[in-house]
Amino acid sequence: MKYHFNFIIRLLLCFIPVQIFTLLFSQVTIYLNYLLLINYNPIIAGNFLIIKGNLFEFAEACIVPYAYYFFWIIMLLTKDIDIKTRIKITIFGFLLIFVMNIIRIFILITIALNYGFFWFNLIHMFFWKFLSGIYVALIWILLVKIYKIKSIPVYDDFKTLYKLIHKK
Repeated sequence: MKYHFNFIIRLLLCFIPVQIFTLLFSQVTIYLNYLLLINYNPIIAGNFLIIKGNLFEFAEACIVPYAYYFFWIIMLLTKDIDIKTRIKITIFGFLLIFVMNIIRIFILITIALNYGFFWFNLIHMFFWKFLSGIYVALIWILLVKIYKIKSIPVYDDFKTLYKLIHKK
């Protein structure tokens, strides 16, 4: 019965709205980038940084809520992780995503200011279309190795549920 309860809780937590991640990380992302770019004398105006007359909007996608959400889902849909380890994995994974996102935004704004928006757009699309999903997958692989996780997300739960159903 312990497995059933654990599985249902994990499954229900998968339905947390992605906007929660936007809410949790948007302001801290904007303000930390403001501090990193302080030499450029940025001005914060809502979800914008204004630097040298250039407007940098922190749209929802800039906060990368779907990267956090993707990681959250993978973590929750992995069987046989105790609660303490699951919390550690979540904190460490979110921290790695957050730090990379801060670095990404800092690099992109610096490129825009120093080399122009052509390079900004080119590199931005590369980060967005190619690297983001790979980065989250690499974080997961790293944490699987660090915490010696043996379960395969989704598959091991299906296997267990199949055994429980056919056992009766």
